[in-house]
Amino acid sequence: MVFFQRIFKFIAFLVLIPLGIIIIGSWYYIEYQLPDIEALNTVQLQVPLQVFSRDSKLIAEYGEKRRIPVPYDQIPQELIHAVLATEDQRYFQHPGIDIPGLVRASMLLIATGHKVQGGSTITMQVARSFYLTRHKTFGRKLREIFLALKIDHRLSKQKILELYLNKIFLGNRAYGVAAAAQIYYGKTLDQLTLDEAAMLAGLPKAPSTLNPLANPVAAKKRRDHVLTRMYESGYIDAKALHTALAAPLNAHYHEVKTEVDAPWFGEMVRKALEEMYGDSIYTDGFNVYTTLDSKLQEYANQAVLTELLAYDQRHGYRGPEKNFGTPDLLDVKSWEKKLANIPAVNTLEPAIVIDITSHTATVLRANGQLVIIPWEGLSWARRQINADYLGPRPHTTKDILKLGDLVRIVPSKQTGWRLAQIPQAQASLVTLDPSTGGIRALVGGFDFQQSNFNRITNATRQPGSSFKPFLYSAALDKGYTLATLINDAPVVYQNPTDESIWRPQNAERRFYGPTRLRDGLIHSHNLVSIRLLEQIRVSYAINYATRFGFVPSQLPAELSLALGTAAVTPLQMAAAYAIFANGGFRVTPYAIEDTRDTRGKILYQARPLIACQNCPLDTEDNSRAPRVISAENAFLITSVLHDVIEHGTASEARTLKRLDLAGKTGTTQNQVDAWFIGYNPSLVTLAWVGFDQPQSLHEYGAQAALPIWMAFMKAALQNESDTPLDQPSGITNVRIDPLTGKRATARSPVAQFEYFMRPYVPDKDTPADLQAVAPASQQSDGQELY
Repeated sequence: MVFFQRIFKFIAFLVLIPLGIIIIGSWYYIEYQLPDIEALNTVQLQVPLQVFSRDSKLIAEYGEKRRIPVPYDQIPQELIHAVLATEDQRYFQHPGIDIPGLVRASMLLIATGHKVQGGSTITMQVARSFYLTRHKTFGRKLREIFLALKIDHRLSKQKILELYLNKIFLGNRAYGVAAAAQIYYGKTLDQLTLDEAAMLAGLPKAPSTLNPLANPVAAKKRRDHVLTRMYESGYIDAKALHTALAAPLNAHYHEVKTEVDAPWFGEMVRKALEEMYGDSIYTDGFNVYTTLDSKLQEYANQAVLTELLAYDQRHGYRGPEKNFGTPDLLDVKSWEKKLANIPAVNTLEPAIVIDITSHTATVLRANGQLVIIPWEGLSWARRQINADYLGPRPHTTKDILKLGDLVRIVPSKQTGWRLAQIPQAQASLVTLDPSTGGIRALVGGFDFQQSNFNRITNATRQPGSSFKPFLYSAALDKGYTLATLINDAPVVYQNPTDESIWRPQNAERRFYGPTRLRDGLIHSHNLVSIRLLEQIRVSYAINYATRFGFVPSQLPAELSLALGTAAVTPLQMAAAYAIFANGGFRVTPYAIEDTRDTRGKILYQARPLIACQNCPLDTEDNSRAPRVISAENAFLITSVLHDVIEHGTASEARTLKRLDLAGKTGTTQNQVDAWFIGYNPSLVTLAWVGFDQPQSLHEYGAQAALPIWMAFMKAALQNESDTPLDQPSGITNVRIDPLTGKRATARSPVAQFEYFMRPYVPDKDTPADLQAVAPASQQSDGQELY
C-alpha cells in the first residue's frame, strides 16, 4: 500500500511540476503580451455628437450608437443589484474570475459536449469587450482570464462595474444602461422603477431578441427571472417582488428627446463639424454649443408654419390627397392602419372624412380619435381652378369634401381643428445678431422630413427690389443725397447683341416724374433705380457691392441689376443687411460657438469679428469687424428703410407699433420670389417665399413674405424696448423743398426735413440733383467714380 502511494506521489510530481511550469510560463508569456489596462481609467467610449442651442437645449444627436456615459455613483443601487443577481452574484468577493463558476461550466461542457452555462464574470466581460475578439478559442479564454485578474488587481470594483454598465449593448442602438433607459422608457436612470431596472438587467443575455420591443413575452419572462433572483439574493423583499412581477412592461421606443425643433440648423452644424473633424464626430462624444436661441427658433417655426399655410389657403383648395371610398364604420381599425402609414407633414395630420353634415365634417385621426371640423375651419376652401383663379365660395361641406377623402387637418385656437393641405410653395426665415453675425434662428423650409434642402444657405435666388438699398448706398458714397432728383419716366433700351427691346416698368405701371431718391426707394420705383444705376455706372455698383459680401460673378453687369437680377442666397442677403443694422461693419454669419469633448474640454472656440461702433479708429483690435461703409451712409439707408415701413411698400408692419424697425420688400419678375428683409439694432431677419421649381406666387413680397417677418418680429421683440438708431455726428438735418430738392427758404410752405452727410448739404440756391464729387478722403480706394 505504501509502495503504491509512493508511486502515485511520484507520478503526480512528474505531472504537476511540468503543469505548474506550463501554467507559470503561460502566465508570464501572456502577461507580457497583455495590454496595459491603465487606459481603462481614461477610456473614451463611443458617444454620439450632440448639438445644443446657446441656452443649452438639445437640437440634434448624430451617431450610430446611442450612449449616455454615467459615473458609478449615478447608477441606482436597484439596477446594480439586478445586474449582480443575474450576471455575477459573487462579484464583490472574487478576484476577477469566479473559480467555482468556471469549474461548473467546464464540468458541464465535458459532460454534455456543448456550452450549457457561462463562467464569465463581469470583469471577464469587460476584458473581452475592451481588448479581445469574440472568437471562442481556448487561447482567447485563457487571455480573458489573465486579463480579468489584472483588471481586478488594478481597478476598483466600482470602476469595473461602471465600465461594464456604460459599455454593454442592450438592443435598439442602446449602448449602456442610461441610453437603454431613455430608449425603452424615455427616462433617466434615477426615474426607473424596480420592474424597469430588472428589465434592463435582463437584456445582456440576448439584447436583440429578449428586449421588450422585439419579443414582449420572452422579455417579461426574463424580467421576472431577474426579479426572482433579486429576491433570492436578498436584495428585495416579497412585497416588492410581487408588486414588480405584476407591473406591465410599459416599454416603447423613444426617439432622442430634442428640445429645439431646428433640423436644418442642426444639419448645417453637422456638415461643418464633419469638414473640421471627419467621421470622429459620430463617436468621440463631441458636445457642440451653437448661436441658436431656442425661444427665437420657436417663434420662427410658428411664423413660417402659420403664414405659409395662410398664403396657401389664399390660393384655394386643391382637393383631397386621395379617396378611400365610403368608410365602413364597423371596421374603424382598418382605416386607422391606413392612416398609420401616412406621415404627418410639419403639424399637418392625415385624416379620413367619415361623416358630413351641411356645415361640419367628422374625420378620423390616426390615433382612432374622431374630431369634428366646424364650418369656420372649412369655409376657406374655395376650389382652385388654376394658379390664379378660384371657384365660387362653398355653401355646404359637400361643396368641399366627400366621404372617404384623405385630408390634412391642423389644430386651431379658434375652431379646435381646421381643414388644411400641404403647401406647394416653400418659405424660409433666418435671423442674425448684427453685431456678431451669430445665427439666432433658422428655418430652411416647410418640413424637414419632406425636404431637407436648406433654402437659407443653399438656394440661389434673385432678390428683386430687396437689392436696391445696396445701389442707393453706392450712390450716397459717390456724392448723391436722399434729396437728389431722378426722373421717373419711360425708358427703352436695345440689346446690341440680339437687338431685343427692354422697356422696364414700375410695378404700378405708372410714372412719377422727378423723384427724390428717398421716395424712389420707399416706394421701390424701378425706373428711378435703373436711371440711378446708369448714372453711377454698373461697374462701380458691382465693385461697391463686394463690400457687402457679394462676388462679381453673382451680379449681372447690366442695368437689370437695379431690379435685383443677381443670384444670391438668403443668408448672404441677411448678412449684407446686417451692415446697415450695425452701422457699417461687415460681420460673417456663424453657427458654432464652441465644441467640447466628453470631459468638457473646449476643442474649438469661435472668435467672431464684432461690430464696434465706438472703438477708436486707430485701435488695432483683431476682434473688430472691418468697416465697409461709413456710419453716416448706414444711417441714411436705415432712415429710408424705416420709412419703407412707415410710408412705403411695407406699411403693414406699422401694426407692430415700433419706432426702431427698418426693412425692404423684394419681388422678382412675374412674382417668382417674395422677400422681406428687416431689422432693428438687435436682430436682422429675412423671410423668403417661393417655389423650388420657379413659378409665379401671384403675390408681392409685402403680401407673401412680410407677414412671416412680422409674425416673427412681433414675438421676438415683445419684451424689448424701442432702440432707435443714433444719429452720427457727420449727419445733419436740413429743411428742403420736397418738389425741387433744394434747400428750403424760411417762407417755404411745404418744406420738410432731410438728412445729409455734412459734405453734401445743398446750398440755398443749389438743387440737390447736382451731384457733388466725393471729397478726396473718400476716393482713396481707387474705385471708378463716373
